[in-house]
Amino acid sequence: MLVFEAKLQGRDEQYRLLDEAIRTARFVRNSCLRYWMDNRGIGRYDLSAYCKVLRHSFEWCKKLSAQACQASAERTWSAISRFFENCKKNKPGKKGFPKFKKIS
Repeated sequence: MLVFEAKLQGRDEQYRLLDEAIRTARFVRNSCLRYWMDNRGIGRYDLSAYCKVLRHSFEWCKKLSAQACQASAERTWSAISRFFENCKKNKPGKKGFPKFKKIS
């Protein structure tokens, strides 16, 4: 995996918009996880479709691009599938049940 680091030098308004985007992406991920927990048996494409529902339900959620919204749903599905893979492999200890992201 390649990791690139950069220092941002921006105005306060730009930092505020960046924080909003991060919070919105976290909201989408947590909402998708809750949707999966409440409706067992749904899959990756159901989470992607749920992003559209979220964007129509919350006006502020439309500020986040559709690709970023889909990426949050994909990361949620990645955590869910990793959990099931760990269960199938009978990994000892905790299996890594997907958790809600908190404000850090």
